[in-house]
Amino acid sequence: MPEREITEPVALCTGRGRLNPAAVGWTRTPLHRANLRGWGRTKRWEYWGVVTPRHLAALTVSSLDYAALHEVWILDRDTGREYGKQAVVPFARGVALPDRCGVGTAVGRAGALTVRIDQDATGATLTARMPGVAVDLTVPMPAGHESLGVVVPWSGRRFQYTVKDLGRPVHGTLRIGDTEHRVDAADSFAVLDHGRGRWPYRITWNWAAGCAPGRALQLGGRWTDGTGSTENALFVDGRLHKIGQDLAWEYDRGDWSAPWRIHGDRVDVRFTPFHVKASGTNLGVVASSTHQCFGHFEGWASTDDGTRVALTDLTGWAEEAHQRW
Repeated sequence: MPEREITEPVALCTGRGRLNPAAVGWTRTPLHRANLRGWGRTKRWEYWGVVTPRHLAALTVSSLDYAALHEVWILDRDTGREYGKQAVVPFARGVALPDRCGVGTAVGRAGALTVRIDQDATGATLTARMPGVAVDLTVPMPAGHESLGVVVPWSGRRFQYTVKDLGRPVHGTLRIGDTEHRVDAADSFAVLDHGRGRWPYRITWNWAAGCAPGRALQLGGRWTDGTGSTENALFVDGRLHKIGQDLAWEYDRGDWSAPWRIHGDRVDVRFTPFHVKASGTNLGVVASSTHQCFGHFEGWASTDDGTRVALTDLTGWAEEAHQRW
């Protein structure tokens, strides 16, 4: 059955906190209000990934109910050196996360680490501080720009609303030590992963995102299997082309630097990593393990009308994540 496109604002949950059936589908612009209720299984986050010719950067503000996990991470692509700090805050104290994508302020603080994300109709500002690092970036919202919003329904009690917003221009500065690096919107881009939902205890996912001028590709797998929803899309000049098919993911867990292949009837890409970021958290009952590989995509994907679009030298990432939360 084809996935349903939602075109009007909708609440994610019913008054009792269960999944609203009218919320199940996908959108081209954020239309869901995440009126989540209940404690323990609710997960909320804002993740921004930024790619420049010199650097990769990632900012995370998140709440898992019983803990918050915040992170600032930067890779110098010229030297291979990583700068980063991750912090866990018991019971998610001091975290602010709005219930709509693209509106309001997300804030995460833990000691010397601070991440602040302000969003409105004109765009977003990303600000982060940690010892030796300062991030000050602006991410404008281009006219007519589309993003992929999807509700994934595991059940009436377990569900996720995600927005993947790719290829946004970004400008500002990254300061590392005493050196300030300018970020130019002409050759840099930002990607948003907005998540709000109530999750099962164990889950594994794949996520891939790649961007180049006028082209972007968003792919997801495993966690959506059997739900009737997918988070796959091609973007051409900011216009979304939804891909409803589950895809095959082929990669070597014994060698994360080896090429990946992700393919289906409407997409076939090869991803070649140039850097692997392995991270993990183990708090006993709660644990996570992620291999996020950064690199380049080559291949093709087709638009809604069947036109095959060549995808050349898209930069981004592909990952496998395991969560026990």
